[in-house]
Amino acid sequence: MFSAGAESLIKQAREIQEDELQKFYKRISKLLHCKDYGIETVDSLQRLYLILSATKYTRSLPADILHPLQTLLCYSKSSEQLFTLSSAILRESTQYNLEDITLDDIQDSKTLSYLTTVILAQVGKRQDVSSLSQHVVRCLETRQPESNNSRCLLPILLKLISLSPESLNEDQINVVSKKLVDWLRYASTQQGVPLSSGGFFTGTRTRQPVPITEVDGTVAADFFTVLCLGQSYTEDQWMNMHAFSMIRKWLLSYTTEDNSSADSDDRSEIDGSVMSMVSATSTSSRLLPPKERLREKSFEYCHRLIEQSDRKAMKRTDAELQKACLIEAVTVMDIICREDHSYVYRAFPCVKALYGRINGDLLFSRALLPIAQFYLNHSETAAVDSEALYRQLFENVPPELFHDSVFAFEFIQFCRTNVKVLSERVNVFQLSFPNLLKFLAWNSSTLLPEFIDLLPFLITTDKAVEILHTLLDLPCLTAVLDIQVRSNSLQASERIPLDQNSKVSSSMDAFRHPYYRGMFLYMLRSEAGTGDTIDRLNVLHEVLMDMAEYPRIVQCAQVVPILLHVFFNVIAQSTDKMLINQLILVLLERSSLLFDVQNYKTEVQRVFSSQFLVLCRLHPPLIVEQSKELLEFLGATGNIQNKENFFTYVVWAVGEYLSVSYDRRCTVEQITLFFETLEAVLFEITQVRQCTGLHVHNPRVITVLMTTLAKLASRSQDLIPRVSLCLSKMSTFAHKKAASSCYSEDDTEEIVARANELINLLKLPSVAQFVLAPSMDGINPQWHRDTSAALPLVMRTMSAVLQRESGFSPALCPD
Repeated sequence: MFSAGAESLIKQAREIQEDELQKFYKRISKLLHCKDYGIETVDSLQRLYLILSATKYTRSLPADILHPLQTLLCYSKSSEQLFTLSSAILRESTQYNLEDITLDDIQDSKTLSYLTTVILAQVGKRQDVSSLSQHVVRCLETRQPESNNSRCLLPILLKLISLSPESLNEDQINVVSKKLVDWLRYASTQQGVPLSSGGFFTGTRTRQPVPITEVDGTVAADFFTVLCLGQSYTEDQWMNMHAFSMIRKWLLSYTTEDNSSADSDDRSEIDGSVMSMVSATSTSSRLLPPKERLREKSFEYCHRLIEQSDRKAMKRTDAELQKACLIEAVTVMDIICREDHSYVYRAFPCVKALYGRINGDLLFSRALLPIAQFYLNHSETAAVDSEALYRQLFENVPPELFHDSVFAFEFIQFCRTNVKVLSERVNVFQLSFPNLLKFLAWNSSTLLPEFIDLLPFLITTDKAVEILHTLLDLPCLTAVLDIQVRSNSLQASERIPLDQNSKVSSSMDAFRHPYYRGMFLYMLRSEAGTGDTIDRLNVLHEVLMDMAEYPRIVQCAQVVPILLHVFFNVIAQSTDKMLINQLILVLLERSSLLFDVQNYKTEVQRVFSSQFLVLCRLHPPLIVEQSKELLEFLGATGNIQNKENFFTYVVWAVGEYLSVSYDRRCTVEQITLFFETLEAVLFEITQVRQCTGLHVHNPRVITVLMTTLAKLASRSQDLIPRVSLCLSKMSTFAHKKAASSCYSEDDTEEIVARANELINLLKLPSVAQFVLAPSMDGINPQWHRDTSAALPLVMRTMSAVLQRESGFSPALCPD
């Protein structure tokens, strides 16, 4: 980060000894008291600043240094370098009282600005900010427009009111409001006189005033704004620019809705067409209170900016300035209309015309966001149809600008800020979640916090399954977007679709191949409702495998598990049993259909495992309702190898919830069918030949299978002899030489101990049914500790009866 020389200096500053530091303090004190502000003093102050800032600990400066620095900072004739060094050192030192400084003696704006940075860095008391704010207002009130440094005061005031808006009283607010009106509306329309270069041919003749111009080079025919150009600017023109930069914050902090706005609202409704074209006259506006007059002049200023933005700029920088001013002007108009609804009818024709002018131009896409905000806040008041605007914003813009990180952040922030209103009033918002997820797919790390808040409002009953599929395919979407961006940068000849019979050697070729075109179009869809997912996901994964290690795709895959937890937290609040059944099927299907990115399958399957149990707990009858799909899933031993953790949780859920206690439709035939399926799986994975193969199953899978078989047998006691026989073979299996080579001694002991515990338990069928299949009331975590409950007594009785056998503690959970 730093060069070797800089690193060396920082290290020396951090490791300076206390005695050396005290000597250095004395030398600086001597220089400051002698008022020697030469090169040696500047070098010493620079070194002092490095020592103070190089460590995270705050150092206390001696008083004989602190006070001279403070005096130097308040001395208006000090050089710029000394101002900067003094304020920087004081910001890094410990706090001192503002009472040591007499603010009334400081009239120079530049001095006040440096002093403010120190006070704000060390402020600990509200009265410090209040006294400083009031002093700044007094300076503004007495300041003459031709002063060279008055523009320094407005940034100070903006910072102070941001920190403590209540630091100004009503009279001071009115004073500043009046000044802002004067600066915004009555700045000079003539260019300033440039400073003389002092050349040989410099004469004493007075130059004729030159009018300011518009961005297209024509002479400005109306009042001055930030979009007016000149070779140099007068002080009041600079104040005009500074005033506009702070007007949004000022309006939000200090202007409130007036009681008269309701009456004016009614008048506007009656004669809205007139009000939209006729502004208040200068004479009538001067009679308004300061706050209302500021609103009026700010509105006129923004209206003129919007008109000026229609001019064709001669320079690229001026064109960029036009876009920035458009955003700010519409935002300020929106604030004014929220405070006084009578302005809505005057603003809407202007904003609507602006939208019509920039609609479809991607260069002005950022300006669509404040326009959309304006429509969202006021379209109902003005009875204006805003559907076309929202469709343009949510359907057409994201596919074109998902790769613009600044626009992506602003767009998602707009959605996050207005998410409740959008989800209730804008139909296209929830339908366009595929477009919104494009922003996340491309900017996953930066937009994750926003989407954690946004995702719950996108999930609806009819779109939940599609959203889940889309989240699971998010890394694929990132890959497809990357291919699209690279494809758009190619020449037209390189983007010609391939022949149907052509062979595909890369993902870029697949993007151009007709066979894969449908899959890519689905991934790039703009709106939901075309289907939950595609049939050939495994084919899509294969053609995208050459991109699986791209950093952007790996990064996207890391955020998916987090969003899956958010998704299922929303589902957990749902009572829709049909939806839960559908999601269970998605988990079973997609557990083996995931893009093969680093650690992605493992992390997603871990989420699936925990959420499968949550869904079963929400709706236990789903085990019976989805018995066909569950039997198909459990009967495939390949699922154990590919998704062992998830398979284990599914087995446990079957043993826990396949019971008449949870669903009266549960029959002996269904229990037997599940039992036979799991029995065959246990037999398959405990064969000796399996242990000599490539895959060794986790002993937890075996113990959970045994426990589930015992649970099922306790509910259909005709199965007890079969499960006892099956469990008795576990000891033989564990002690075979081939098994010993695959499992550690602790693993085999765990398997044998679990088998013995279950065999002993099944010797008492009625007790086994009570212990292995507790009633639904047993989910209370304190139940087993309740001395009034029967379970502790039963456990103690069984311990006495089976005293000759090893103690047991049957596991009821795969963990």
